[in-house]
Amino acid sequence: MTREIDEQTGLGEAYMRSLLRTQLRLAARLCLVLAVVVIGLPLLFALVPEVREQQVLGLPLPWVVLGGLIYPWFVVCGWWYVRQAERNEDDFADLVDRADRPPGDRGEERR
Repeated sequence: MTREIDEQTGLGEAYMRSLLRTQLRLAARLCLVLAVVVIGLPLLFALVPEVREQQVLGLPLPWVVLGGLIYPWFVVCGWWYVRQAERNEDDFADLVDRADRPPGDRGEERR
């Protein structure tokens, strides 16, 4: 399998496209979530005065959320994204390793 990837054969390209498509789907999902939050929170505060007027520790809620709480959430999202991307790459590497092993040595259970 690694030979097909290295030599850029049709099969190798199909495997690489699959990995890239998986990574792109992950990135698109995270960007969509981030966009909803980044656009949705200011809209919520602009359209719902009751929420905008709430106080937390003497500070307006929008300041607390947009000025402080959102940054740790971004860090958590970034950590989650890296973890998922690495998991996708590990799954791909396992698939390639399994395909490179001889047919009788693929770690399959024998009955």
